[in-house]
Amino acid sequence: MQNVLRLDDPLPQSQALKSAGCVEIHEEQASGGNRARPVLARVLERIGKGDTLVVVRIDRLARSLSHLLEVIERLEAKGAFFRSLMDPIDTSSPQGKFTLQVLGAAAEFERALIRERTKAGLASARTKGRVGGNPGLRARDPAALRKVRLARQDGYMGRLNETAQDWVPHVRRLRPDLAWEDVLRIVNGPLPRERQWTQSRLLRAVNAYVRDGFLPPTVLDRAGRRETDDRLPAIVAAIKGADPDITLQAICTRLEAMRERTPRGRTSWQPSSVKMLLERAERLGLLA
Repeated sequence: MQNVLRLDDPLPQSQALKSAGCVEIHEEQASGGNRARPVLARVLERIGKGDTLVVVRIDRLARSLSHLLEVIERLEAKGAFFRSLMDPIDTSSPQGKFTLQVLGAAAEFERALIRERTKAGLASARTKGRVGGNPGLRARDPAALRKVRLARQDGYMGRLNETAQDWVPHVRRLRPDLAWEDVLRIVNGPLPRERQWTQSRLLRAVNAYVRDGFLPPTVLDRAGRRETDDRLPAIVAAIKGADPDITLQAICTRLEAMRERTPRGRTSWQPSSVKMLLERAERLGLLA
């Protein structure tokens, strides 16, 4: 089993990870409280079935329970595991899975408490004759409206930044060469159902990133017409381009998750078919 690892403070943590038998160590300079970390994003993209993501302590990976559970869900969706050397979490063992379930229940309980306290506070304010909300908004004050609009925009961009590693690399690499329908299928291929995108949501996110300069405007250009026979090689080349080390069998699994039919109309993909399409993609200049 291959261990895929990351850490924030290099020297002492790398020694601990090596002692634990880890064979790959990735250094991340960004804070554990920042979800938009490029090294972590690359590791989560590369990690495969049977791999284990190892950290010295869970606060090296995440500073909130919700983020920790989100990362572990992504690993589980890929058939990978998570282990913390100094905490009782090892998702490859029954005890570790039980600890994870307890953490998930605690997070849900915390959210329920916050909801109940908010409802109680609002009810108490109403009994005292206080009306909730922003007075400036009730008066339709332009400055107050603009402030709320900017806050909502900042909140939306913050949520997009948390998921950027799922879709930005694909959009940057594939558009406008592939149609949005195909890009969406490639983006959603490795994602669990609850985190998959709709085309309208993806387009809104891309427009926001183009507006703020995070993506070039050319990604919104109209996709060029592509010969029917070239569509599958383009899709396979896109999957290979996102992960150069991906195996033929893994590409088969991705194509089946996308419900992409084989060139002969079957639903079951074989490595030989993928190899043939990759060779055609190379002849068409679709592979870097």
